[in-house]
Amino acid sequence: MNDTFEIKFDAASRRRLDQAGREFLATTLNFETSRRENTSALIELAHVLTSLGRHDESLRADEKLARLQPDDPIIRYNLACSLALLDRRDEAFSELDKAIELGYHDVKSICRDKDLKTLREDPRFAEIIRRLREHAPQESRESKEE
Repeated sequence: MNDTFEIKFDAASRRRLDQAGREFLATTLNFETSRRENTSALIELAHVLTSLGRHDESLRADEKLARLQPDDPIIRYNLACSLALLDRRDEAFSELDKAIELGYHDVKSICRDKDLKTLREDPRFAEIIRRLREHAPQESRESKEE
């Protein structure tokens, strides 16, 4: 016998439930990261805060992560995204450059990431993409030419 049932929600109710779930997760992760140094929880907290549009708080989490792991290219990339979301372009480009210097080379993600939207019209963005493509491994360039 199957005792499961399905509850159907309209789109607005699903959005409210999703929002409440993310707010609960943010609260829980915030509590966890305030008690002890938990890098994984801090990464997730920054992500959840960004998804909630709480960009100032997300930036603080990303800045703390960059202090804890200054040589992590993904953390630097995420910090660049947080700065871009707050339209702090010069700092965002600086962090994006650091991420690339540390090994972040995912051109597709950089080009598609909606968090970097405010940077795309700046000539520095095109220059970063040009440099990345120029220094891409030979096999990557060959696959792009096909």
